[in-house]
Amino acid sequence: MPFRYLLKQLILPPGFFFLLLLLAWWLRRSRPRLAAISFVVSAGGLWLMSLPIVVEWAARGLETEPPLVEQRWADLALQADAIVVLGAGRERGDPGWGGEDQPTAIATERLRYAARLAKATGLPLLITGGLHYGSPPSEADIMAQSLERDFGVSVRWKEGRSRTTWENAQFSAALLGPEFRRVVLVTQAWHMQRSRWSFEQAGFGVITAPMGFWGVDNARPFGGWLPESKAMWQSGMLLNEAVGLIGYRLFYRSASDRLGDPAGQQRPAQN
Repeated sequence: MPFRYLLKQLILPPGFFFLLLLLAWWLRRSRPRLAAISFVVSAGGLWLMSLPIVVEWAARGLETEPPLVEQRWADLALQADAIVVLGAGRERGDPGWGGEDQPTAIATERLRYAARLAKATGLPLLITGGLHYGSPPSEADIMAQSLERDFGVSVRWKEGRSRTTWENAQFSAALLGPEFRRVVLVTQAWHMQRSRWSFEQAGFGVITAPMGFWGVDNARPFGGWLPESKAMWQSGMLLNEAVGLIGYRLFYRSASDRLGDPAGQQRPAQN
């Protein structure tokens, strides 16, 4: 896990751009032209990643699933068997909460939305999310506790082994069994493409319930053309998602084909 984390941070921006800056400094005397190119690419890439307007444009390419209008929520009780909420990391030992690990801000967004859905539909909830970098408690345990304490909603299933979105889907399928194959899937809008695809490959009929849209008006002064730190973080999340979406469809599709997995036999998605 540490090596995988290190490799990911170095290959994906902004880590890749910082490596280019180091390369530019290293080659500044021996290969000045190559050093200049490396500097321009890295500085330009970091600048683009820091712009809210770029986040807005990039998010629109990933946020292809439409929002689930509230007027349809009551009908979900007849269309689905369960609500599935995907984990999103944790905050370690927050002193403000007695030193207990807490859901991240993104995870809390998902919990708030799922709680509203559960109260409107009466559907049972499954939280899926494993150990964060290998140490307990699981994301599922932390999120389930928050749902019960903060939103007054109980969780029926906790899947606490998964480390990736693909494993979220596979382990959830094993936990729910054949009786619960139509799910309302709750995650960020920019994460929904990969999530829906993964759960469909696991045999689920999926009703998408995206939230946390970033491809909307960024509401910044000067139209979002000034750099800011939050945009840098958001750009990193979107780049990770885009790479993951492509990688999943290449690796897991080919792996399923080699194993003879009948991925095309799942129920059609409802949305």
